[in-house]
Amino acid sequence: MPSLFDPIALGAIEAPNRILMAPLTRGRAVPGTHVPTDIMATYYCQRASAGLILAEATGISQQGLGWPAAPGVWSDEQVEGWKMATTAVHEAGGRIFLQLWHMGRLVHSDYLGGEAPVSSTDTTADGHAYTPTGQKPYSQPRPLGIDEIPGVIDDYAKAAKNAMEAGFDGVQIHSANGYLIDQFLREQPNDRDDDYGGSPDNRTRLLDEVTRAVASEIGADRTAVRLSPNGETQGAFDSDPDTVFGLAAEKLSAIGIAFLELREPGPEGTFGNTDQPKASPVIRKCFDGPLVLNSDFDQQGAQAALDAGEADAISFGRPYICNPDLVHRFRDGIALGGMGKGGGAWDYAPTWYSPGAEGYIDYPFAEALEPDATG
Repeated sequence: MPSLFDPIALGAIEAPNRILMAPLTRGRAVPGTHVPTDIMATYYCQRASAGLILAEATGISQQGLGWPAAPGVWSDEQVEGWKMATTAVHEAGGRIFLQLWHMGRLVHSDYLGGEAPVSSTDTTADGHAYTPTGQKPYSQPRPLGIDEIPGVIDDYAKAAKNAMEAGFDGVQIHSANGYLIDQFLREQPNDRDDDYGGSPDNRTRLLDEVTRAVASEIGADRTAVRLSPNGETQGAFDSDPDTVFGLAAEKLSAIGIAFLELREPGPEGTFGNTDQPKASPVIRKCFDGPLVLNSDFDQQGAQAALDAGEADAISFGRPYICNPDLVHRFRDGIALGGMGKGGGAWDYAPTWYSPGAEGYIDYPFAEALEPDATG
């Protein structure tokens, strides 16, 4: 079986190893305009040794973005800002995809001039949205009209085209974690009775149409998708995930996408209780391309997943925040930085979304540490 350090073809990308950087929202773009900044270029360049970087979730339109200081890719200014990051990564020998994001009902109306966010439903999400003026209860959404859906699909295709203009090697369509496409995929909250609701075939229709539109624009071999089949995620839930996500995987396989990434967390995952059977064995039977697993993996668990044939590569999120040289640390058996007392919880939560360089681009590479700190 392959090791984490073996190369792999991910569509058009020849990745030198199977240690991918998962997309991580960090909130370092310009507030209001959502333009990427120069420290974002430094951040991604530092992590260029990853087999492939999946850059953070990035708004495809103002309608789809509801996170303070998260980047967008719908304006010329945003495209120009992203060029700093892609150029830096490529000059460092790396490869980088952009994750395309529409948050659906998780966009607060404050981002939309008071207008309602859109979703598969008019059911309001539980919890609170992050707004420029603090946390507020989520706004009540309105269901996307059938006549509006082609426009949203076109927004995804335009965003993919813009990403390629910005120098990315491809894109990943964010179809997970309770955001817009996931709001259509799962029976909760999708309560529609039209061609985009009801049966699994209907609920997977938007994912299929978006993916085909993006693949037509930039090539299927530069198009990837992320799904989260396990458990409830930000109000999205399905009583029969094997059926709907198995069908989704079949449709994506037919398109010939570069790879499929699954969030396959443990019982205490980032998005809540995920004490569910693994989805990857079902997806593995339905999807012919490379399968990437993510969430809660350490090096040993990642290699075990490859050894068992459960995955072809693993994407790492939080470990990459404070270990820009994660591949090197894994390869040479160097202890990871950023661990809390006892080697358990990560200790950088206060700077996950804070502005500036602290907790973002100031983590040391292993070579700069004292010998007794590297294990």
